[in-house]
Amino acid sequence: MRLKYPINLHKGMTFVVVLFMMYYFENFSIAAWIYLSLHGSYGILWILKGEIFPDKQWDELVSIPYALLAFFSLGLYWIAPYVLISRHLTPDNYVIAAAVVLNLFGVMLHFGSDAQKYFTLKYKTGLITEGFFRRCRNTNYLGELMIYVGFALLSGSWMGFIGIAAFFFAVFIPNMIRKDRSLSRYPGFEAYKRNAGWLLPNLFAPKSL
Repeated sequence: MRLKYPINLHKGMTFVVVLFMMYYFENFSIAAWIYLSLHGSYGILWILKGEIFPDKQWDELVSIPYALLAFFSLGLYWIAPYVLISRHLTPDNYVIAAAVVLNLFGVMLHFGSDAQKYFTLKYKTGLITEGFFRRCRNTNYLGELMIYVGFALLSGSWMGFIGIAAFFFAVFIPNMIRKDRSLSRYPGFEAYKRNAGWLLPNLFAPKSL
């Protein structure tokens, strides 16, 4: 089974799962609706992204037990809506605003950089040192981190951060380390590495290498 199938299933189910939580716990507050709209739409956009500019790493063939492990591990991301909805929490207005802003900027960085990577590498291999990757080597991971931190903020609890913390340390960091090792074979990587931040953008990066 390709790894993308359990991932896409989880992403696509998020809208239905959060909506079910709202009905089950009889919570139709503005916070619950905002969470549904943000996380639910992100899951749908993820599937569309996979059809328009797919990431090859998700085409990896994995065993059925591994696919099941991936699906249930992603369930950690559903802790945030469960806490928010089951406890009938009401985040402060500034928290809701911050979550929306993080989501908007995160989606732009995540999807924009993935699109640039896909269409650039489709026609030319090598380092990508411009656009979304001029100041940051892992703009896509930065965007995804912002998205899920926004979701966690809406939960109003430290438990909402369990999912993103687990994946940041278990998946994001190892993948970023492997990416640097892979890119190190290209001429000019060391200069690029000095000028582009690992996860946070280098605001003082030159316009070109």
